[in-house]
Amino acid sequence: MFERLPRHAGALARRVRRGFTLIELMVVLVIIGLLAALIVPNVLDRADDARVTAARTDIANIMQALKLYRLDNQRYPTAEQGLQALVTRPATPPVPPNWKSYLEKLPRDPWGNAYQYANPGVKGPVDVFSFGADGQPGGEGKDADIGSWE
Repeated sequence: MFERLPRHAGALARRVRRGFTLIELMVVLVIIGLLAALIVPNVLDRADDARVTAARTDIANIMQALKLYRLDNQRYPTAEQGLQALVTRPATPPVPPNWKSYLEKLPRDPWGNAYQYANPGVKGPVDVFSFGADGQPGGEGKDADIGSWE
């Protein structure tokens, strides 16, 4: 039932258990370093793209909730009521007659700032937007504003 291993099997087993040499480990570390140097910059750029995509998705969801609010109440929330009117019933006039909760909670943009709301909007009846990575109005490239007009 049990086979007897040849004598040289013990020597082979001792050699396998010996581990890696320092040179082998250094070669592996150099290869990993080269791969990281090539891949990491591409991954970091993707993180900015992912944040912009997340902001656009949030804005689309908020705009959908605003449209439902308008259908139920014949108007958008005022600038004073703001986006909070989608979460809690406004106490300031005009109080919406058919209000219901349109969002569980207001999301924050991927950079941790509140989304902005303008009524009347500059680029539409109402505007919902994020100031982007820099948190300031305007900007170019990754710092550009992201809004419902896009």
